Amino acid sequence: MQYPPTKLPKVGTTIFTEMSQLAAEHNAINLSQGFPDFDGPLALLDRVTYYLEHGHNQYAPMAGVPSLRNAIALKVEQLYGCQVSPDTEVTVTSGATEALFAAIGAVVRPGDEVIVFDPAYDSYEPAIELNGGRAVHLALQAPTFAIDWQAVRAAINDNTRMIIINSPHNPTGTVLSAEDLDQLEALVADSDILLLSDEVYEHICFNGSHQSLLCRPALAKRAFVVSSFGKTYHTTGWKVGYCIAPAPLTTELRKLHQYLTFCTVHPIQLALADFMTDFPEHYLELPNFYQQKRDLFCQLIKDSRFSFQPSNGTYFQLVDYSAIAPDMDDVTFARWLTTDVGVAAIPVSVFYDVAPQQRLVRFCFAKDDNTLKQAAEKLCKI
Repeated sequence: MQYPPTKLPKVGTTIFTEMSQLAAEHNAINLSQGFPDFDGPLALLDRVTYYLEHGHNQYAPMAGVPSLRNAIALKVEQLYGCQVSPDTEVTVTSGATEALFAAIGAVVRPGDEVIVFDPAYDSYEPAIELNGGRAVHLALQAPTFAIDWQAVRAAINDNTRMIIINSPHNPTGTVLSAEDLDQLEALVADSDILLLSDEVYEHICFNGSHQSLLCRPALAKRAFVVSSFGKTYHTTGWKVGYCIAPAPLTTELRKLHQYLTFCTVHPIQLALADFMTDFPEHYLELPNFYQQKRDLFCQLIKDSRFSFQPSNGTYFQLVDYSAIAPDMDDVTFARWLTTDVGVAAIPVSVFYDVAPQQRLVRFCFAKDDNTLKQAAEKLCKI
């Protein structure tokens, strides 16, 4: 028989899967894919075990267990001064990627345009295209990777449905400022443009507090704000995230959520609710925890031939390898780095629609200190 043509012709196996597999094949230190090589807090793991052993193994409520939605709402009020209804404005999802997909699917229709900033997380465009929309790519320029708000204004037209922002930003580690939110607020003030704010690294911000859209009522009223427990609690394999949005937008998001996954794993939700209540200091101390790892990694590679500016957020560090292999594209360099040097990285060009001429790779420093030391020793020998 003849199968239908692919709906996503530009999509193949992700670079993250490819590089992690290559690292495993060559026994390389994996600083490519963004996950820790250490476990989540023991008290949190113990609570999961407790609920597993006490009968909480059936379907959870579709929107998320009430105790977790209440804990999320309380955190948002304490950190951002934003009061949200846990019943009508907070939805627990099976990872932040599901929340992103459901948010896009809830509002993007055929012919709509969605502005994204390259380098961009790779799930945005497929979700846009599957819903009949078109991604409008605006490239952020090295070395600052700051948003050119005049370029955004020029890109907006009658078909613009949504703008996606990501701060702290993967892969560059840049962080939006209060002035950026001023610009965004002015830009959309007299429009019906919606916002999707990917804030999964909200607690990994090094130079000042995180500027969440939830801090700005004028932005929050038109925004889906997405975050991730996996990033915050070192448990990326659990795939638990959430989305906060005004009630009318949440209603539409939940229509998709109930047919994507319906609900998220029950005992883990209950455990997270307990841990958020009993140990709020965890996410408050997370910036310092990861800043120490960033500083260690940067100190270890400062005498290497890589050049870099320390990341302002996330657990990623970009480095420029121009002094090492100026004529080698970043995909080839990342593969060589994995197979010949023994350290896996992610080429930054894969995050672009049209990649600029630059020589950048991304390392993940969410690793044990010994792992970082071993990796840095190899990198400094190049």
